[in-house]
Amino acid sequence: MGRTATIDEGELVARLGEAFRQFGYEGATLTLLAKVTGLQKASLYHRFPGGKEQMAREVLDNAQAWITAHILDPLRGPGEPSARVAAMVRQVDEFYRGGRLPCLLNVLASGESMQGPFATDIKAMMEAWIGALSAVAIDAGCDKRRARGRAERFIALLEGSLVVSRGLGTVQPFRDVLKGAALELLGDQRSSRDS
Repeated sequence: MGRTATIDEGELVARLGEAFRQFGYEGATLTLLAKVTGLQKASLYHRFPGGKEQMAREVLDNAQAWITAHILDPLRGPGEPSARVAAMVRQVDEFYRGGRLPCLLNVLASGESMQGPFATDIKAMMEAWIGALSAVAIDAGCDKRRARGRAERFIALLEGSLVVSRGLGTVQPFRDVLKGAALELLGDQRSSRDS
Protein backbone atom coordinates (compact mmCIF):
# COMPACT_ATOMS: atom_id res chain seq x y z
CA MET A 1 0.00 0.00 0.00
CA GLY A 2 1.49 3.37 -1.03
CA ARG A 3 1.84 6.18 1.42
CA THR A 4 -0.35 9.24 1.08
CA ALA A 5 1.58 12.44 0.54
CA THR A 6 0.47 15.43 2.55
CA ILE A 7 1.25 19.03 1.86
CA ASP A 8 0.25 22.28 3.52
CA GLU A 9 -2.26 24.32 1.47
CA GLY A 10 0.06 27.33 1.22
CA GLU A 11 2.99 25.17 0.20
CA LEU A 12 0.83 23.40 -2.40
CA VAL A 13 -0.14 26.66 -4.09
CA ALA A 14 3.46 27.91 -3.88
CA ARG A 15 4.79 24.78 -5.58
CA LEU A 16 2.13 25.00 -8.28
CA GLY A 17 3.04 28.66 -8.79
CA GLU A 18 6.72 27.78 -9.21
CA ALA A 19 5.81 25.17 -11.80
CA PHE A 20 3.63 27.55 -13.79
CA ARG A 21 6.31 30.25 -13.66
CA GLN A 22 9.04 27.88 -14.79
CA PHE A 23 7.14 25.94 -17.46
CA GLY A 24 4.24 28.20 -18.45
CA TYR A 25 0.59 27.26 -18.42
CA GLU A 26 0.78 24.96 -21.43
CA GLY A 27 4.08 23.37 -20.37
CA ALA A 28 2.93 22.59 -16.84
CA THR A 29 1.40 19.19 -17.52
CA LEU A 30 -0.56 17.33 -14.90
CA THR A 31 2.32 14.85 -14.64
CA LEU A 32 4.74 17.70 -13.94
CA LEU A 33 2.36 19.34 -11.45
CA ALA A 34 1.99 16.03 -9.61
CA LYS A 35 5.76 15.65 -9.48
CA VAL A 36 6.47 19.15 -8.11
CA THR A 37 3.74 18.87 -5.48
CA GLY A 38 4.60 15.30 -4.47
CA LEU A 39 0.96 14.30 -4.94
CA GLN A 40 -0.61 11.70 -7.18
CA LYS A 41 -2.67 12.95 -10.12
CA ALA A 42 -5.81 11.60 -8.45
CA SER A 43 -5.02 13.63 -5.32
CA LEU A 44 -4.59 16.76 -7.43
CA TYR A 45 -7.93 16.17 -9.14
CA HIS A 46 -9.56 15.57 -5.78
CA ARG A 47 -8.20 18.86 -4.46
CA PHE A 48 -8.75 20.73 -7.76
CA PRO A 49 -11.81 19.23 -9.50
CA GLY A 50 -11.52 21.98 -12.11
CA GLY A 51 -8.15 20.58 -13.17
CA LYS A 52 -5.17 22.63 -14.25
CA GLU A 53 -7.26 25.75 -14.86
CA GLN A 54 -8.45 25.73 -11.24
CA MET A 55 -4.87 25.20 -10.05
CA ALA A 56 -3.69 28.17 -12.10
CA ARG A 57 -6.64 30.25 -10.89
CA GLU A 58 -5.68 29.64 -7.26
CA VAL A 59 -2.05 30.45 -8.01
CA LEU A 60 -3.14 33.67 -9.72
CA ASP A 61 -5.45 34.59 -6.82
CA ASN A 62 -2.59 34.02 -4.39
CA ALA A 63 -0.25 36.18 -6.49
CA GLN A 64 -2.87 38.93 -6.75
CA ALA A 65 -3.26 38.99 -2.97
CA TRP A 66 0.52 39.16 -2.51
CA ILE A 67 0.97 41.91 -5.10
CA THR A 68 -1.87 43.92 -3.57
CA ALA A 69 -0.52 43.62 -0.02
CA HIS A 70 3.19 44.05 -0.78
CA ILE A 71 3.29 46.29 -3.85
CA LEU A 72 0.01 48.10 -4.54
CA ASP A 73 -1.05 49.01 -1.00
CA PRO A 74 2.39 50.46 -0.10
CA LEU A 75 2.48 52.42 -3.37
CA ARG A 76 -0.95 53.86 -2.53
CA GLY A 77 0.02 54.55 1.08
CA PRO A 78 1.52 57.58 2.76
CA GLY A 79 5.08 58.76 2.45
CA GLU A 80 7.35 60.43 -0.01
CA PRO A 81 7.01 59.19 -3.59
CA SER A 82 10.68 58.18 -3.72
CA ALA A 83 10.31 56.09 -0.53
CA ARG A 84 7.20 54.38 -1.90
CA VAL A 85 9.00 53.55 -5.16
CA ALA A 86 12.01 52.23 -3.20
CA ALA A 87 9.71 49.97 -1.17
CA MET A 88 8.10 48.71 -4.38
CA VAL A 89 11.51 47.96 -5.88
CA ARG A 90 12.43 45.79 -2.87
CA GLN A 91 9.18 43.85 -3.13
CA VAL A 92 9.40 43.42 -6.91
CA ASP A 93 12.92 42.13 -6.46
CA GLU A 94 11.61 39.56 -3.98
CA PHE A 95 8.60 38.58 -6.14
CA TYR A 96 10.82 37.89 -9.16
CA ARG A 97 13.64 36.42 -7.04
CA GLY A 98 16.16 38.95 -8.22
CA GLY A 99 15.11 38.53 -11.86
CA ARG A 100 15.43 34.76 -11.92
CA LEU A 101 11.69 34.06 -12.22
CA PRO A 102 9.47 35.02 -15.15
CA CYS A 103 6.32 37.04 -14.69
CA LEU A 104 3.44 34.86 -13.53
CA LEU A 105 0.91 37.16 -15.18
CA ASN A 106 2.69 36.68 -18.50
CA VAL A 107 2.98 32.89 -18.32
CA LEU A 108 -0.70 32.55 -17.42
CA ALA A 109 -1.77 34.71 -20.35
CA SER A 110 -3.20 32.59 -23.12
CA GLY A 111 -0.82 31.96 -26.00
CA GLU A 112 -3.69 31.77 -28.47
CA SER A 113 -5.39 35.07 -27.82
CA MET A 114 -5.73 37.89 -25.38
CA GLN A 115 -9.06 36.43 -24.22
CA GLY A 116 -7.83 33.38 -22.29
CA PRO A 117 -9.36 32.22 -19.01
CA PHE A 118 -7.23 34.61 -16.96
CA ALA A 119 -7.29 37.64 -19.29
CA THR A 120 -9.72 39.71 -17.21
CA ASP A 121 -7.77 39.19 -13.98
CA ILE A 122 -4.43 39.84 -15.64
CA LYS A 123 -5.70 43.06 -17.20
CA ALA A 124 -7.13 44.16 -13.84
CA MET A 125 -3.80 43.54 -12.09
CA MET A 126 -1.87 45.44 -14.77
CA GLU A 127 -4.33 48.33 -14.58
CA ALA A 128 -4.10 48.39 -10.78
CA TRP A 129 -0.29 48.44 -10.87
CA ILE A 130 -0.18 51.12 -13.55
CA GLY A 131 -2.76 53.13 -11.60
CA ALA A 132 -0.76 52.93 -8.38
CA LEU A 133 2.46 53.92 -10.17
CA SER A 134 0.66 56.78 -11.91
CA ALA A 135 -0.60 58.09 -8.57
CA VAL A 136 2.94 58.09 -7.16
CA ALA A 137 4.21 59.99 -10.21
CA ILE A 138 1.37 62.52 -9.82
CA ASP A 139 2.32 62.93 -6.15
CA ALA A 140 5.85 63.72 -7.38
CA GLY A 141 4.54 66.52 -9.59
CA CYS A 142 3.75 64.88 -12.94
CA ASP A 143 0.59 65.71 -14.79
CA LYS A 144 -1.89 62.86 -15.21
CA ARG A 145 -1.06 62.03 -18.85
CA ARG A 146 2.70 61.98 -18.32
CA ALA A 147 2.31 59.97 -15.09
CA ARG A 148 0.30 57.30 -16.91
CA GLY A 149 2.91 57.15 -19.69
CA ARG A 150 5.73 56.75 -17.19
CA ALA A 151 3.86 54.01 -15.35
CA GLU A 152 3.11 52.06 -18.53
CA ARG A 153 6.69 52.46 -19.73
CA PHE A 154 8.08 51.24 -16.42
CA ILE A 155 5.89 48.12 -16.45
CA ALA A 156 6.94 47.45 -20.07
CA LEU A 157 10.61 47.87 -19.12
CA LEU A 158 10.22 45.64 -16.08
CA GLU A 159 8.44 42.85 -17.95
CA GLY A 160 10.83 43.13 -20.89
CA SER A 161 13.83 42.99 -18.58
CA LEU A 162 12.66 39.62 -17.29
CA VAL A 163 12.55 38.24 -20.84
CA VAL A 164 15.95 39.73 -21.72
CA SER A 165 17.46 38.46 -18.46
CA ARG A 166 16.31 34.92 -19.20
CA GLY A 167 17.47 35.15 -22.79
CA LEU A 168 20.94 36.40 -21.89
CA GLY A 169 21.31 34.18 -18.86
CA THR A 170 22.01 37.12 -16.55
CA VAL A 171 19.78 39.11 -14.20
CA GLN A 172 21.62 42.36 -14.99
CA PRO A 173 18.90 43.79 -17.29
CA PHE A 174 16.35 43.27 -14.50
CA ARG A 175 18.70 44.82 -11.92
CA ASP A 176 19.24 47.84 -14.18
CA VAL A 177 15.50 48.46 -14.55
CA LEU A 178 15.00 48.30 -10.80
CA LYS A 179 17.97 50.61 -10.23
CA GLY A 180 16.43 53.20 -12.57
CA ALA A 181 12.86 52.87 -11.27
CA ALA A 182 12.75 56.16 -9.34
CA LEU A 183 14.14 58.19 -12.24
CA GLU A 184 11.85 56.44 -14.73
CA LEU A 185 8.72 56.96 -12.63
CA LEU A 186 9.39 60.23 -10.85
CA GLY A 187 11.75 61.91 -13.28
CA ASP A 188 14.61 64.18 -12.39
CA GLN A 189 12.93 66.81 -10.24
CA ARG A 190 15.93 69.12 -10.79
CA SER A 191 15.19 69.51 -14.48
CA SER A 192 12.16 70.13 -16.63
CA ARG A 193 12.95 67.12 -18.78
CA ASP A 194 9.76 65.58 -20.16
CA SER A 195 10.24 61.83 -19.76
